[in-house]
Amino acid sequence: MFQRSFMTDTPMADLVARSPDLPVHYFAPTVLQDRLAKFQSGFPGEVTYAVKANPAPEVLALLVAGGMRAFDVASPEEIDLVRRADPQAILHYNNPVRSRSEIRAGIAAGVASWSVDDGAELEKLAREGAVGECAIRFRLPVPGATYDFGSKFGADVPQAISLLTRAVALGFTPALTFHVGTQCTDPRAWDRYIRTAAQIAAQSGVTIARLNVGGGFPAGRDGKPVNHTAIFDAIRAAVSAFPTAPALICEPGRGLVADAFAYAVPVKSVRAGRVYLNDGIYGGLSEFPSIGVPAFDVVGGATGPEVPFVVFGPTCDSLDRLPGNVLLPADLSEGDYLLFRSTGAYLNGVTTTFNGYGARETVVVSALDI
Repeated sequence: MFQRSFMTDTPMADLVARSPDLPVHYFAPTVLQDRLAKFQSGFPGEVTYAVKANPAPEVLALLVAGGMRAFDVASPEEIDLVRRADPQAILHYNNPVRSRSEIRAGIAAGVASWSVDDGAELEKLAREGAVGECAIRFRLPVPGATYDFGSKFGADVPQAISLLTRAVALGFTPALTFHVGTQCTDPRAWDRYIRTAAQIAAQSGVTIARLNVGGGFPAGRDGKPVNHTAIFDAIRAAVSAFPTAPALICEPGRGLVADAFAYAVPVKSVRAGRVYLNDGIYGGLSEFPSIGVPAFDVVGGATGPEVPFVVFGPTCDSLDRLPGNVLLPADLSEGDYLLFRSTGAYLNGVTTTFNGYGARETVVVSALDI
């Protein structure tokens, strides 16, 4: 499905030199190294990585080389991926819904921390013999994210208090965790969650060992440089709500890896008001209907004024289209490329082969400037 390719200077240099027929995923390791260093120096606690965002071996290897020692995993398959990258990595199994066989696989792999948001799941963990840290995941109706993760996971506050007390009774090391939602740009979301975590701990009478502030850290999907400093500062200040500050941990995925990639998709055909691309929502553009089209550049001969187009993917399904109308040069033509920015997250893991599409190249570049 994936073809590995050579290293070149920039996406523009590669596209002009080769005119590839397949979509090309451009990876700039230096961008990922720089983002990891900024998380490590700015976040007031331990930085881990949510493997689901991009499970590519080259990404995991670079993070390990950069000093990352713990990973957020959601399945035995992700555990295996991390173990291949670093046999000594610390595993945080933070998918709160697990089958018994998945729990046993986690125990065999030495999982150090589990999360739960339901009483039956907590009891299941205990019956299967899980030990170590148990982080109770709670949810709040907090705005600021592109979409809310609380609709699927998370206990409400009274339930979280009960679960935290029960986790202690079962012998687990108590912790709390939350997720503000994807692509969250408002530091106040973390502030409210952390202060509520302090209230949950106080009302349960439990001193938690650790607070996992989750992911949700934004990437620069608008094409502008992203700065997480305000979020880090809000987290640091909000922890003062605890009488004894717990250790902090975060699990960024998109915020770490997305901006280290760009994705060039060839234009297959242009008709009156319509553009057909060589990839779509069943492939590398799967996120676009839910969180919008990121900033992009047009690479090729098109230089005309922008007009609105309906943009379709290559499959036979009429649902395979980008949301709304996309402004593109009026003289866009077959053989041009749309180079989408900030595409390092949720592309490698979700691409399908529907209708025989889904193949792409991965090219390492020294910079993402076109």
